[in-house]
Amino acid sequence: MSEIEKITSRDNQRLVNARKVRDGKVKNLIFIEGRRLVNEFLRSGLPITECFVIEGFNNRELVTEVAETLANIVEVPERIFRSVSDTDNSQGIIIIAERPKYTVGVIEECLKSEKSALPIVLFLKEISNPSNLGAILRTAEAAGVSGIVISENSADVYSPKALRAAMGASFRLKIWGNAAFDEVLYWAKKANLIATAADTRAGDDYIKIDWKTPRLLIFGSEAHGLSSSELENIGQKIRIPMENGVESLNLAVSAGIILFEAKRQNTTQ
Repeated sequence: MSEIEKITSRDNQRLVNARKVRDGKVKNLIFIEGRRLVNEFLRSGLPITECFVIEGFNNRELVTEVAETLANIVEVPERIFRSVSDTDNSQGIIIIAERPKYTVGVIEECLKSEKSALPIVLFLKEISNPSNLGAILRTAEAAGVSGIVISENSADVYSPKALRAAMGASFRLKIWGNAAFDEVLYWAKKANLIATAADTRAGDDYIKIDWKTPRLLIFGSEAHGLSSSELENIGQKIRIPMENGVESLNLAVSAGIILFEAKRQNTTQ
């Protein structure tokens, strides 16, 4: 059973380090806050390095579960806990954990696995909004994609905002991060994935595409999409037809529409 250590100074080095992790200044660690997210992370089996609870924290079952893998848990007064928290209404528990690291080989294994619902790898290029990024991951997990690729110059998929929006999906999906565009296209070709980009100017309707064929499904940034030169290097472009003069949809909505059509095709006999 772990010991409970009490810290009463906001300048304690462990709390200083926790704030640095929260603010993205420690690249190999991630900041996870709230009962639900902590529960989701515990199910992943990934390593925890620190746990902070607010004084009087009443979920002893959760603390006991954390204690099974961590030798020391820190209890802090409310005012100090709030100096570390990333939310206005904290649920009283924060863990610091090692950042998950997956290689492209893990995604390839998922593509070959019979457990994978979709023969699709989702490639997100320069998605800047962490909440949008997290929402897309949650949708992608629900649809059953084989893996996620996130380009360089994107929001941090493991930032507190992105983690809250993903609601645990980030801990379960196989994510290849900080990937270069040309490198991903080269890998997809070697892996026999058809590079397929969502583009409002495309001629092919997404619903007419064969989604049982393994694909790399690509979405560009919220503001600019994919550039003309990038689109030239992608074999197939698709669009979501829209009515009433609507030119575009929220990125997470667009991803959901296309991924669940792919899921429908792959589950229809």
